[in-house]
Amino acid sequence: MKPLYKEVSILGFDELYNAARSKLNTTRTTRNGKMGHVAAALLTDKGNVYTGVALDLPSSIGFCAEHNAISTMVTQGEYRVDKIIAVYESGNVLPPCGRCRELISQVGDSNYNCEIGLPDRRVAKLKDLLPERWDARYLQ
Repeated sequence: MKPLYKEVSILGFDELYNAARSKLNTTRTTRNGKMGHVAAALLTDKGNVYTGVALDLPSSIGFCAEHNAISTMVTQGEYRVDKIIAVYESGNVLPPCGRCRELISQVGDSNYNCEIGLPDRRVAKLKDLLPERWDARYLQ
């Protein structure tokens, strides 16, 4: 089987993709909400993997899978994301939304250099997906 992503590290995007995909569990709520239809997995600088799923609920209540995985990471006292990927219920890789991109960057300054798994087996650094930082003056 050909790897989904070309990797140089020990734990790569194939493993993160599989970790995220294993958490998919689409559930519909009685109020037309959807949960577990997107899952994310991230790798920290300490080698730990954290996962999370999305909750898409009425009245703008809910959060993205990346938020869930990041909050789990922070709960464990970690703040640095080396790699992150999100997977939709179809198995397709999703790029992080703007809110998720900003969250990743604000949780830890070094996260601006983390790698993001993208569709079509591409990988990009967060800094390439979040140019023209509004907070650049704080990082000087």
